[in-house]
Amino acid sequence: MNYRHIFHAGNFADVAKHVGLVCLLERLAAKGKPFAYVDTHAGAGLYDLRRSEVRRSGEAEEGIRRLATSPVPEGVIGRYLQLVRSFQPHADALDVYPGSPLIAQRMMREADRALLCELQPGQARLLRQQIGTDRRFGIHHRDGYEGLGALLPPQPRRGMVLIDPPYEQEHELQRLIPALEQATRRWPTGIFVVWYPIKHRRDLRGFYRQLAGAGIGPVLLAELGVRPGDNEARLNGSGLAIIRPPWQIEQTLTTAWSELARRLGDAGGAWSDVRWLSRSAPAVEVETRKVRRRSKPAAATARMRTPR
Repeated sequence: MNYRHIFHAGNFADVAKHVGLVCLLERLAAKGKPFAYVDTHAGAGLYDLRRSEVRRSGEAEEGIRRLATSPVPEGVIGRYLQLVRSFQPHADALDVYPGSPLIAQRMMREADRALLCELQPGQARLLRQQIGTDRRFGIHHRDGYEGLGALLPPQPRRGMVLIDPPYEQEHELQRLIPALEQATRRWPTGIFVVWYPIKHRRDLRGFYRQLAGAGIGPVLLAELGVRPGDNEARLNGSGLAIIRPPWQIEQTLTTAWSELARRLGDAGGAWSDVRWLSRSAPAVEVETRKVRRRSKPAAATARMRTPR
């Protein structure tokens, strides 16, 4: 493994992923009951945007820095930006970027818990330094997929898993499916979120079919593209597959993704798409009546189930 996230920290895909994470954690924290946060590929925790690797790639300039220099929008994007700014050593600069574990740490309450997996020794060591002595966290130097089998279900029994692999291994998307099947069986009430890269959307058709047919529950896709998908040598977009999403979260994500496309995308080439891949079951058991009462007409549902 030679993936180093420092080259990509704060890029448009990080921004979209973390806006989605903030949205989900806000939903979990809205209820009084504690929740668990599980991160299978946690990374180093905090990234210095002043480093030469960041300047060389230029990706943070097209991501978090572009977003931060425009007027702060209302809603979840504005709250995400406020959170990112809270990590800055100097109020008038954007020098560091928090990874998912530190975002979760800021949003967790005293009774909430987190389990983090990181396989690379150097990254795991840095992660431990950033988390410090926070007793809400358990940090595991191990493979994240292995952690899904060993660490689930967590305590408390409500919460979410973020699966964000580097996608360096061939057929990584196909490896995700059996891991998700096992993990969702072990934690039948958990929310599962998978981040995936998009170079050309047609390359994801097989992944969509397998995900829809896995029988793991309802799947909501939230995809963002910042340029047309005609250059397969670079990252043109990214997506979140949310398994068992919270009730009506698609409305919040649709608004946020449209705003991100407008602010971060190339003129004429940006796009956003939030749609149901599968509605095979209600988001959570207690919401069954709501789902049935507000179900869409058959024709509309059929369209939403069709992978693109």
